[in-house]
Amino acid sequence: MKKKLTMLFAIALAVVVVDQAVKFWMVGELTSRFDGLQTVGARLQALYGVPPPEGFDGLHYRPKRSFTLSADYLRIRYAENTGAAFGLFRTLPPPARGLLFHLVSLGAVVLITVYYLRLSSTAPEERFARIGLPLVLGGALGNYLDRLARGFVIDFIEAHWHDRATWPSFNVADSCIVVGVGLLLLDGLLRRESKVEVSPGS
Repeated sequence: MKKKLTMLFAIALAVVVVDQAVKFWMVGELTSRFDGLQTVGARLQALYGVPPPEGFDGLHYRPKRSFTLSADYLRIRYAENTGAAFGLFRTLPPPARGLLFHLVSLGAVVLITVYYLRLSSTAPEERFARIGLPLVLGGALGNYLDRLARGFVIDFIEAHWHDRATWPSFNVADSCIVVGVGLLLLDGLLRRESKVEVSPGS
């Protein structure tokens, strides 16, 4: 059990570290939040301390640039999300929204941990779940850390279709959650097919 827990939280922690490091980088590149701050400590304080009030098109940090990776499909642009994934629940009052996110995040940690402990350490048919669950956990914790620190999640990846249709902005944590859920769905599909193959009369 100890080895399994170590693996679960080691992968999840790696996701959190990468997610937060990329957000730190993006805030420095895309906003003026770190302007005039020379040390890493001062920049960390600016990022994880109390944010300034909203004032720049509803944002706490003033955007100063964006990067177009593909004119028709993808750009890097600073955004903030006070809701859940893809902006869900952002219209809830802040106290209710905060309580909801605390409960959901803590519940996710418990459920993922329990489910992970039930997995076999060696069964090949469970290999996708062994990777998917830590990715989901790390992504959830990465965004939860944002909400604890400043009350909103930092997003910066904007996918669009010729600017006619735009996918809600997302970040590394969101990407890990999507990949992790995809792996869990694949795990469920493969295990169901395996049961069908070995069922009596097949």
